[in-house]
Amino acid sequence: MTETHIRGYNGETERDRTTESAESTVDEAESTGEQTTTCPECEGNLVTDTEHGETVCTDCGLVVEQDSVDRGPEWRAFDSSERDSKSRVGAPTTNMMHDKGLSTNIGWQDKDAYGKSLSSRQRQRMQRLRTWNERFRTRDSKERNLKQALGEIDRMASALGLPDNVRETASVIYRRALSENLLPGRSIEGVATAALYAAARQAGNPRSLDEFTAVSRVDKMELTRTYRYVIRELKLEIQPADPESYVPRFVSRLDLSEETQRLARELLDGAKESGITSGKSPVGLAASAVYAAALLSNEKVTQSQVSEVADISEVTIRNRYKELLDASEGLTA
Repeated sequence: MTETHIRGYNGETERDRTTESAESTVDEAESTGEQTTTCPECEGNLVTDTEHGETVCTDCGLVVEQDSVDRGPEWRAFDSSERDSKSRVGAPTTNMMHDKGLSTNIGWQDKDAYGKSLSSRQRQRMQRLRTWNERFRTRDSKERNLKQALGEIDRMASALGLPDNVRETASVIYRRALSENLLPGRSIEGVATAALYAAARQAGNPRSLDEFTAVSRVDKMELTRTYRYVIRELKLEIQPADPESYVPRFVSRLDLSEETQRLARELLDGAKESGITSGKSPVGLAASAVYAAALLSNEKVTQSQVSEVADISEVTIRNRYKELLDASEGLTA
């Protein structure tokens, strides 16, 4: 029997009604945001034929979807270097730039696509384009403020050796302070430094206030005052600095052994159990623990060397390391 013999009164074949029902099922699934995984006719498994752009049932052979769009690249790559060289997308968005990296820059090289130098008239034209491009990137005072602050955060983070996650967090904190209008009456450098200090504390990669003051353009008093104001207004949850977080950096700078680092951590743990760490500077405790651990492991290091690395006085080291040794002896006794 041919297909024309089973047509109904409306002129449709059984195959047409089956195809229409399958397409309506797919349309309903797409409208509800759900992806069909079974055949609407026989409930068999569906597979996607990427070569022909079709979704086909493996049991009955029903074509559920056709002419699907391939959203992948049109080129092939067999390793990561080839994939990077063929990729045409830009860098991901980041909060470390005032425009989140979505704008374009005009290169400073006065050369064309073939590497030839531009003429004097073309150089003047490119300079004008750079000027206007820079003006369009920062169209109001708020964007200029943000651009200057994020530049300060990046400069200080580079000087302190802080990782990218700390810079990203500091950028988010500064953006929140700017959006909540916390900057009037305070300097851009002060709020930027406070945001970076808070981000370093949150990420468990702290630096001392003296280290921040050395690379910042504000003094220590303004930094502490602005930091307390920012964390209070933004309701940031920042735990007290752990002295153990400073130990690996001090040990690395002094070129000491892993044994010294382990002993320093044990001394700090004993001090916490004895309750002598309350109210004392975590930097001073960490430096004193490193010095005491170096003495216990017979490594040559002086108080002046530890003082220079930790940026604290030798008097603090002498007072604290004796307390740490007494606490460890009290626990072992």
